[in-house]
Amino acid sequence: MIINSVRSVNKLYLTNTFKKYQRCIISRMNSSADEQGKVVDLKRIRNFSIVAHVDHGKSTLADRLLEITGVIKPGAKNAQVLDKLQVERERGITVKAVTASLNYTHNGESYLLNLIDTPGHVDFSNEVVRSVTACQGVILLVDANEGVQAQTVAVHSLAKRNNLVIIPTLNKVDLPRSNPENVKSQMKSLFNIDPDTVMSISAKRGWGVKELLEAVIERIPSPVVDSGGQFKAHVIDTWHDKYRGVLCLVYIHTGKVQVGQPVKWRSDFKQHTVKFLALLRPDEEPIQEAIAGQVVMVGCGPRGGGSVGDQLLSTDYVVSGQAKEVAPLRHMVYAGVFPADQSQHTMLSDAIKKLALNDSAVSVTPDSSPALGQGWRIGFLGLLHLDVFTQRLLQEYKAEAILTAPSVPYKVKIIGSKLKKHYKSDEILITNPLMLPDSNNIEEYYEPFVIGTIITPVEYIGSVTTLCIDRRGTPLPSNAVDDKMTMLQFILPLSEVVVDFHDTLKSITSGFASFDYQDYGFHPSPLVRMDILLNGVMVDELSTIVHVSRLEYNARRLTEKLKEMIPRQMVQIAIQAVVGGKVFARETLKAFRKDVTAKLYGGDVTRRKKLLKQQAEGKKKMRSVANIKIPRNTFIDVLKK
Repeated sequence: MIINSVRSVNKLYLTNTFKKYQRCIISRMNSSADEQGKVVDLKRIRNFSIVAHVDHGKSTLADRLLEITGVIKPGAKNAQVLDKLQVERERGITVKAVTASLNYTHNGESYLLNLIDTPGHVDFSNEVVRSVTACQGVILLVDANEGVQAQTVAVHSLAKRNNLVIIPTLNKVDLPRSNPENVKSQMKSLFNIDPDTVMSISAKRGWGVKELLEAVIERIPSPVVDSGGQFKAHVIDTWHDKYRGVLCLVYIHTGKVQVGQPVKWRSDFKQHTVKFLALLRPDEEPIQEAIAGQVVMVGCGPRGGGSVGDQLLSTDYVVSGQAKEVAPLRHMVYAGVFPADQSQHTMLSDAIKKLALNDSAVSVTPDSSPALGQGWRIGFLGLLHLDVFTQRLLQEYKAEAILTAPSVPYKVKIIGSKLKKHYKSDEILITNPLMLPDSNNIEEYYEPFVIGTIITPVEYIGSVTTLCIDRRGTPLPSNAVDDKMTMLQFILPLSEVVVDFHDTLKSITSGFASFDYQDYGFHPSPLVRMDILLNGVMVDELSTIVHVSRLEYNARRLTEKLKEMIPRQMVQIAIQAVVGGKVFARETLKAFRKDVTAKLYGGDVTRRKKLLKQQAEGKKKMRSVANIKIPRNTFIDVLKK
């Protein structure tokens, strides 16, 4: 009796709690919808991004904008609000472009401001490219202490190509070392920006941020869209939710969308229903309707997910012609990713799929290795991108992965009709050295090159030039930024850039130089595949493609490093770097040796010789059947310079 009464009380409590929660959600949605009815007027929508070089204060400025618009309260606890990923907070960098829809009243009128905070590192430039497609203007943030940097030049060029309104802004003007007038002259010299139009702020202290927000409203135009047409939107970003499936961030070009409305994806034309609709403020705020010009989150259920670059359309939208083609991404680095244990293959596969949904810049193809088992070959935009991806796998999905040494993609032109039929093309892309056909079937090799932009103090020009020439660079005309800084440009092989070029550049310039690079395509180059043999057996994971001028240096470096990293074993190990059957470098790792003569105390020398002979014969037999044990980290660390 008592138990039944307790159960009824608990049931009543849970029912009342659920109804209270339901009323709260409905009330929130209704209030949000009412607020939208007041705020959303096409002429009062502003879509803009914050773009800048690394560490110039984008996230700090975003925090101040959130405070001014009442989204968060001032305080140290609310620092880096838009940097939600653990890896972002640990490293102090922005990895994902994040949207926040802000309400702000200016001159008695309410505005909806869609802010997108973007990354500053070149490895995440894809996030910036996707973000500006939903914007009509950008805040170009420049550190008043450091001045114009290499990535500043890149993002300014991107904004100009997209015909966006640029609001040039100097940050950190409160610091003693700042030199606003000098930085303004740099911007005038490089970008032809009128110094009178440059805003000056301190994002940390909040100086001038309110004036900057008002400048966004006054200078950046409202979206030029058709609010009366049929619904059409394009996907800016996607991510996976455990309970709701794939959620998409979309920019609406025409028409409007409502909860419960039937829609279709351009890629498959299957009909879905809009089940979730929300503004990101930056937390989700459910709404019932969104109109053209807005950036909103859309969810169509577990089976209704799209992909970045796809279009979401109303079911009666008539598709005419081909969709605007998006320039394909050029992956700069490829690496093999394998589970720490093959029993974890399924879990790692699910984690990679979910993370690749949120990081559309990666390419994933199945791969296998005799030493590491079944895995994947994944393309990245750079080494930092690779490092962050594997860190997110571990932090967000508890999936531990083993990586092989990173390599850049190459192209080869093949000869022979049979081989051409097999590959279905004269030119093939090589993302794994083991895919390289026999050299007799290759007519020409092609190596990827980039145009590197370096902004450095004048006193380091000689050191920087020497570094670039040593890395097989070809100089291009240089420009003077001002009397202290110079912008140098070099055509560089990608393989010489991705591993340690940036660290070396920072070292020789005492940290004052900045570096950015852009794709320059594939160009003919004399290349060979170098294999590593351990006691005559080739180790697939250690094969590399190298330039002939670097062959002897790389061979010697690899064999010496392997000698240090492979632990000594019971047999002697011969480490050889081989190209086409010719050995270019060799190191010998001595075996553990037991002192078999320790038990002798004098006597005839023949007894000593007999014991040593027996030991030698035993080691010879062991060498013919022994498996050499190589630590897994060797495959990752050995090729790092």
